Amino acid sequence: MTSEAQWQSPISPGISWYEDAIAERPVYPTLDGDMTADVAVIGGGFTGLQAAYNLAAGGVRVVLIDACRFGDGASGRNGGQFGTGQRAEVDELEKQYGRERAKVLFDMAEDAKRGLLDFAARHDIDMEYRPGHLSVTHKASHEKDYRAYIDSMARDYGYPHLQMMDAAETAKRVGSQRYVLGIRDTGTGHIQPMKLLVGLARAAQAAGAQLFENTNATDIRLSEGKVLVETPRGTLRADRALIACNAHIGTLEPVTASHVMPIRSFIGATAPLDDASPVLPGGESVADSRFVVRYFRRSRDGRLLFGGREAYTADNPRDISIHIRRQIAEIYPDLAEVEMTHAWGGSVGITMPRQPFVREVMPGVTTIGGFSGHGVMLSNHCGKLYADLVLGRGSDLDLLKELRIPAFPGGRRFRSPLLFLALTWYALRDKL
Repeated sequence: MTSEAQWQSPISPGISWYEDAIAERPVYPTLDGDMTADVAVIGGGFTGLQAAYNLAAGGVRVVLIDACRFGDGASGRNGGQFGTGQRAEVDELEKQYGRERAKVLFDMAEDAKRGLLDFAARHDIDMEYRPGHLSVTHKASHEKDYRAYIDSMARDYGYPHLQMMDAAETAKRVGSQRYVLGIRDTGTGHIQPMKLLVGLARAAQAAGAQLFENTNATDIRLSEGKVLVETPRGTLRADRALIACNAHIGTLEPVTASHVMPIRSFIGATAPLDDASPVLPGGESVADSRFVVRYFRRSRDGRLLFGGREAYTADNPRDISIHIRRQIAEIYPDLAEVEMTHAWGGSVGITMPRQPFVREVMPGVTTIGGFSGHGVMLSNHCGKLYADLVLGRGSDLDLLKELRIPAFPGGRRFRSPLLFLALTWYALRDKL
């Protein structure tokens, strides 16, 4: 592999601060010619690379391909927040599956959190982990629900790391009067995702996985008991395959495409703020209660990294920084003219119930995606769970296969316009 100074992703707009902040982003070769493997992995984000690492470490011949470069998708460009539990709240999961199954799913996500921290430590990956997260709201009417949630998490889910914040504490910890109350979570944190991605790819290669970038999968099919993955310059033949394309599934596999929808999200990075800045003095990450969520945090060097948009579409604004700066000013008026050094976007894979989509879409072919903005922990963990299943070490992935994930309505032609209308409606509700 070689290194390259600068790269503009063809699938995601803008150069991220994450890219500019790493000392080296290795370049991996393009697949040229036919290959065979025990397992073929399509997609070089967290899910695919974790699967490749764990499979190779277990003695499996694994070949991974990615249509662009590792980290061009959400894994290398996201908000960096771990979160706690699944993306769907525990009360939603209880209504669908009951308390017992909801607790199993919550525990799985907490295993994912611990597992990722342990992985980074074992492989000496400085992913700039910083502890603490604030869930905040501008609606005082949320107080009763917030207090009930804190009590339930401690009593029913064994999670004692949540504390209620009143208006004064919320204002102090956020550094803004915009929000009236919130929850502080001391059992989670946030990271620099591109650093994790680069370290993960290196670990996978060192374990024996063969990794290829700029290698697009144009077709996947079964032939004589094998899985054939076609690429522009060769065919990859394997006993089984993992599709880990998430928001970038395109037309490769129709079942995944009908259940996982790509939406755009955007992030801006300011110049480093003054040491005396009141913005997030405790270094926590923040996500607010809006349906079209705004999420932000401070980097290790003091920048404000701020994500969100008024309405999500598949398109890119002409100047991402204008939209981001406007939202920053709503929360931090003193930063209305702050210098924006970077602004970038990417596609997030969502599902209807905001739960992961895991299925065997054809014999020997598993698809994993749809983390719905909660993928830093879960995507890494699902890659490991897939490897565990292949290696006969565990079947926890089956718990996610059993989740009831409906297809988006409207088919390929109408699902994007319908989603746009729905999200725009929710964005308008956020203003009330």
